[in-house]
Amino acid sequence: MVAVELSLEEPGRQLVSVSISWTPHHRRQVLQLPSWTPGSYLIRDYVQWLEDLQLSQNDAPRAVRRIAVNRWQVDLPHLEPLTLRYRIQASELTVRTCHLDRSHGFLALAAVVMEVEGQRWTPHQLSLNLPEDWHAFLPLPERAPEDGGGWLAADFDALVDTPLELGPHLSQTFEVRGVPHRWVCWSEAPEPGLPSDWIALLQAVCDRCCELMGEAAPAAERYLFILHLLEQGYGGLEHDLGSVLQFSWRDLAEADGLRHLLQLAAHEYLHQWNVRRLRPRALVPYDYGGPVITADLWFAEGITSYLDLFLPLHIGQAREADLLSDLGRDLSRYRLTPGRHHQSLSLSSQEAWVKLYRRHDNAADSQVSYYLKGAVVALCLDLHLRRHGQALLTVLRSLWQRFGRHGGGYSREDLISAFAATAADLALLLPIWLDDCEDPDLDGYLADVGLALRPHSAAGAALAGLRVSADGGAPLLARRVERDGAAARAGCLSGDELLALDGWRLRRPEDLDQQLRPGSRQELLISRRGRLHSLPLHCAESGTGHWTLELNDAAPPDAHRARERWLQLVP
Repeated sequence: MVAVELSLEEPGRQLVSVSISWTPHHRRQVLQLPSWTPGSYLIRDYVQWLEDLQLSQNDAPRAVRRIAVNRWQVDLPHLEPLTLRYRIQASELTVRTCHLDRSHGFLALAAVVMEVEGQRWTPHQLSLNLPEDWHAFLPLPERAPEDGGGWLAADFDALVDTPLELGPHLSQTFEVRGVPHRWVCWSEAPEPGLPSDWIALLQAVCDRCCELMGEAAPAAERYLFILHLLEQGYGGLEHDLGSVLQFSWRDLAEADGLRHLLQLAAHEYLHQWNVRRLRPRALVPYDYGGPVITADLWFAEGITSYLDLFLPLHIGQAREADLLSDLGRDLSRYRLTPGRHHQSLSLSSQEAWVKLYRRHDNAADSQVSYYLKGAVVALCLDLHLRRHGQALLTVLRSLWQRFGRHGGGYSREDLISAFAATAADLALLLPIWLDDCEDPDLDGYLADVGLALRPHSAAGAALAGLRVSADGGAPLLARRVERDGAAARAGCLSGDELLALDGWRLRRPEDLDQQLRPGSRQELLISRRGRLHSLPLHCAESGTGHWTLELNDAAPPDAHRARERWLQLVP
């Protein structure tokens, strides 16, 4: 047994005191703090937040030698119990890091708890010292007082996979097909942002997810939803027994805010099947010490991103037009991403560690997100399989039964074989979609269900291949310069300050939009590193600014009937 004690009695200092106690089996001990947390594929270097590391044995200090950035080694004189103490600064508010203040605490335990080599698969007991009136919300089973109290994790993996929300919050419980669920929200909203029937809506989403997976109950034996309702923020992170969501209360007040929050909750909830238990073989077990390269993140995230769009419609909280709007937005983003011609879907998955989570202003010119293109390929797979009388869910359920229920992990070949077993021609098509940079026949697939993408003309800065930003009286800056756009051909670079066009001062983005004359040669005055440059700008007369997904009224009746079945995701 490894005993982990976390003390947070002074949340205003944003420090977590950590104590880890165990009995060593060998005189040489190696300790490691994880570098990343599963579900977020970037080396986070959590060790940057660690301070005051000390190791003692029977109250005698033991010298600890650092052998890597996040690893330590100690050689012991005997095998008496050890206690490791250190502190973690908790000042980064994301779903994958730690944040602590006087209103709440959130701990991503991969950023907090060290792994003791040789003790990974032994039980870990967690105990907490909290401010008065604070409560702990976590999905681990609680231990009886006579057994020492606290919470028990089956092993190190189960412990660091546990999301931990702390504070004087209220929570609500509900059941999904007999499985207990808990909802807790830390909110900075000036007024309650969630509707009064929120729990019923969330329960309906969870129930529908079970239906989509063809399961009588959730995969988790208990489940915890944690929501941080912030002024700004969006994201989620999945866990075996729960998920952490961040959403803006300002966005929630918008007409489509509730729908998008439901999609976020559905996305993370679906992950308890797809990626937490049904996951790439390279991630079984997790290597917390460094990047783990897999070409299959498109399946984990792209399939899930596609399915989550449908959930609000399925529970009566959206119309068909809303779904087409959301899906059309994603398809438009995809077509407006020139990076899809340079980075394949497999490569996007493999390079997640150094590209997707480290995006820069011009990333769209050379990269495509495996979330985004993965969802596009999921749509094409779904519609392709329907030509064979099946659907995407047919294959997803089959893979779940073969590889997810028992957690063995799948390979790329397993995925291709599963799709080819349902539609033989996918044995050739799917590798092309994954490894090449050619687009699938998106228009043809959409026509099968009576839909079409309609282009809309670009205007203003978009015609010049520019995205600009200005806050208040701040300078007007080129934030993105499309590699093959008119501004790039003129010599404009990301970060340039845009001063004037044809001698007229530019102060706001609207000024640029109003003064551009498509088809004409103009002079753009910019400042770069303190020096003025005059650039010859020649915008095209027309271009596509975005696409919308619309019903094709001329489609045959069979296409409209096919769309009705597709909307329900059934074959």
